[in-house]
Amino acid sequence: MSYLRIEGISKWFGNQKVLHNISFTFRPGQVNMIIGPSGCGKTVLLKCIVGLIPPEEGRVFYGEVDFLRLNAEDRRSILQNLGMLFQSSALFDSMTVEENVAFPLRVFTKQTQKEIRDRVAYCLERVGLEGTQKKYPAQLSGGMKRRVGLARAIALNPQYLFCDEPNSGLDPLTARRIDELIRELTEEFHTTTVVVTHDLKSVIDMGQRILFLYEGRAEWQGEKNEMLCNYQSLPPNLLAFLQASGLLSKSFI
Repeated sequence: MSYLRIEGISKWFGNQKVLHNISFTFRPGQVNMIIGPSGCGKTVLLKCIVGLIPPEEGRVFYGEVDFLRLNAEDRRSILQNLGMLFQSSALFDSMTVEENVAFPLRVFTKQTQKEIRDRVAYCLERVGLEGTQKKYPAQLSGGMKRRVGLARAIALNPQYLFCDEPNSGLDPLTARRIDELIRELTEEFHTTTVVVTHDLKSVIDMGQRILFLYEGRAEWQGEKNEMLCNYQSLPPNLLAFLQASGLLSKSFI
């Protein structure tokens, strides 16, 4: 069930159409990236895929299952296989690190207290935060909060991992470490990972299959190496985006 496909996703907010008939296949065991400038619809698309907001048109398939047509109970079985790393980390300030990471385990499983503690310890060790169980979010740096968020996202050993601007606001070294962790976890657990970003350094570090959005439209999709090595075939808006990031000389445009 680990492949993910979207077909013809369109979304309106009032009279404004923010997503225009977007289709894409996200591959398992790879870091699939949705890229584009701010305000192009990346996060809206991600929210449509995971069911946080409903699209007006289109279909989302987890394996052969048409997610958007499921009832609430059947959706729950899919949601148990999803992990989500939010841009703000979205930790519960009143909970310890251990309680934050354990939250999805308590909601979706019937594991014993010992099993939950052991799983939390493993996930924290996996992101380099062993021994932090009793700390509160206020005691953590921004990078540590993001890693706690990642530990929580993998707590259920999900088949699908979604990351919304995972290194936004972090210093360059910490941002690269988050990228490395996401790539390592994707390969280790063969997850279908979807990363929303406008950071081209992240694309270089961990991206494999790329969907480029511009003003709510899918203007290009393909492999990272194709994007970086075959400039002449790219649409003008993607060329401009790459140039603005410093990855492409103006002489190519």
